[in-house]
Amino acid sequence: LVFRAMAVIELYGDIGCPFTHVSLRKVMEARRVMGRTDSRIRVRPWPLELVNGHPIAPDLVTHEVADIRSQVAPSSFVGFDPNHYPSSTLAALALVEAAYEIGLEKGEELSLGLRNALFEEGLDIGDAGVLAELAKRYEIAGATEEHAAAVLAEWHAGQRRGVRGSPHFFCRDADVFCPALKISHSESGEFRVLDNHEALEAFLVKCLGGPEEGTK
Repeated sequence: LVFRAMAVIELYGDIGCPFTHVSLRKVMEARRVMGRTDSRIRVRPWPLELVNGHPIAPDLVTHEVADIRSQVAPSSFVGFDPNHYPSSTLAALALVEAAYEIGLEKGEELSLGLRNALFEEGLDIGDAGVLAELAKRYEIAGATEEHAAAVLAEWHAGQRRGVRGSPHFFCRDADVFCPALKISHSESGEFRVLDNHEALEAFLVKCLGGPEEGTK
């Protein structure tokens, strides 16, 4: 059996978005189950503070986290601390661009690592000192003005591609918003969040394929 050539999944998302954190974890786990860890995920910036014209409110994120945990991800967000929620994610997004400059594997590693730092360790990834420590942990020299400019360029590229929100996925000819979750609002304003196994599987099969018969 042989597999298709390595595929690259593109994900537009903000580090501060809890739906993106859960979705990224679910995609990586599904990829592992499929035996397609040879693929890579290119997480591109979708800075919600620029999209919305204002920083994300910690109270809103706390509400989202509670709803996500209670409905689909009870083992996630174990160390989330709203008092350490960043006022901006732009510097962290620039550091991700610096990591992807090293390579797809390093960028993917840091994309997950920064989200774990925020949502599982309770760290303020908007703090310069915290970012410096994380850069050291992941062996990245740091972000430059060019990487900060790349964040804006990627955001504008996402606008041209029709990104609907965080997270939005592209791969081959697949183009879908948040395939891992079904998200809606109840009449009381609560988030209704459901696992969307079928949509996620359909996206990944279309993107990554599976074993194909051929020369061993």
